Amino acid sequence: MEALYGHFIRPGDLVFDIGAHVGDRIRAFRRLGARVVAVEPQPALHRTLRTLFARDDAVTLVASAVGRTAGTATMMINVDNPTISTLSTDFIAASRGAAGWEGQAWPQSLDVPVTTLDALIDEHGEPSFIKLDIEGFEAEALAGLSHRVAALSFEFTTIQRAVGLAAVERCAALGYTRFAAALGESQALDAWRSAVEIADWLTMLPHAANSGDIYARCE
Repeated sequence: MEALYGHFIRPGDLVFDIGAHVGDRIRAFRRLGARVVAVEPQPALHRTLRTLFARDDAVTLVASAVGRTAGTATMMINVDNPTISTLSTDFIAASRGAAGWEGQAWPQSLDVPVTTLDALIDEHGEPSFIKLDIEGFEAEALAGLSHRVAALSFEFTTIQRAVGLAAVERCAALGYTRFAAALGESQALDAWRSAVEIADWLTMLPHAANSGDIYARCE
């Protein structure tokens, strides 16, 4: 993980971890010497993050979701697998009957505050890297970013390729020119591609690949 993120992060950099979950990426970012703004809306996971990082002055915890506009939204909670709790009803609909997603259920919900990437930048400063892992809401979050930062990543799934393609399109509109992917939790980047090439790659990716992250930067 550190070798992967070391392509984008240097000591002293500011990193936004959007969808921090239980903090595995925070640890990697801190080992690279970065300051971290970690954003997680689920109260139970946010309490875990406070337990782990409250004494680290280089980690700022934000109890919020991230979207296109600030406000409040309903989060559907997957009690058995809270890391795939989501603001996206389309994400849940896409999972129904999909191979590899059997047994997933979102029986609870709660209203959570929503902020934007622009608002986070206004409050905390401009990051060198943004990591987005928010279960089908990545394109919505990128719609709340008005200018390019040095680099970012967003999760994609093969049950919702359209979300990944929309995120690629938004990144291209922001001025990103090079894209690479890491499948699953491999932490291994493949070749750098243009926006058109990464969109074609995602479109042709076998369903069984399931998920991964796309990284965006400029030349």
